[in-house]
Amino acid sequence: MTTPEHEPPAPQPADPEFEDRVHRSSAGIAGGVLLLAIILWLGIDALVAGEGRTPWLALAGIILAVPLVVAFTLRPAVYVNADRLRVRNPFRVIVLPWGQVSGLRSGYSNEVLDRSGTKYQLWAVPVSLRGRKRAARQEARAAAVDERGAGTGRAGGRTGGALGFGGPGRGQEARGDGPIRAAGDRFMDDLRELREARENAATAQGGVTVRWAYEIVGPALAGAVVLAILIALG
Repeated sequence: MTTPEHEPPAPQPADPEFEDRVHRSSAGIAGGVLLLAIILWLGIDALVAGEGRTPWLALAGIILAVPLVVAFTLRPAVYVNADRLRVRNPFRVIVLPWGQVSGLRSGYSNEVLDRSGTKYQLWAVPVSLRGRKRAARQEARAAAVDERGAGTGRAGGRTGGALGFGGPGRGQEARGDGPIRAAGDRFMDDLRELREARENAATAQGGVTVRWAYEIVGPALAGAVVLAILIALG
């Protein structure tokens, strides 16, 4: 009696070459924590000391306001690795393999476009016109310093890239001759470089997935409905 040959185990998907790098807005987080503290302070005071319908209105307001503040300040984040870009916006989570990303655009907001032409805003990477002006002033000063130091052979070091997948990216520390850029613009430059390097990789293919953040939408809608009912009842 012959023994059947064992079939080789099915190949398992390879782990990403690099772990996720997370980008979040520190200003948004600070603002969100401050707003939550104010909302909870005023709301709890109204719950404890309020009379009549005031406690109920305060409770409905808290249920409505807290998820919205969290959604627009603490929640937004961009997760990046060698295979895909995951965008966590206020009400949705979008996962885009690099093979599905057709471009990254910076104007009055930072956006990523997929192959179908759909665009998604990167809430965690806001455009700072003030930061761009500050970077332009620093670039002008650095150029003047470089001109003065050219005769002595000294060159000013510059800030490196934000991601660093597989070595130096578009950062100026590695090249020493690139322009000084605002932090958000440097991050977008690094995303473009990573996309160009990984868009044809076998592990960076697949479909775009979009998931709604029901943990945010549900409580906010509940608070809005209760608040509307209380106001309608007078």
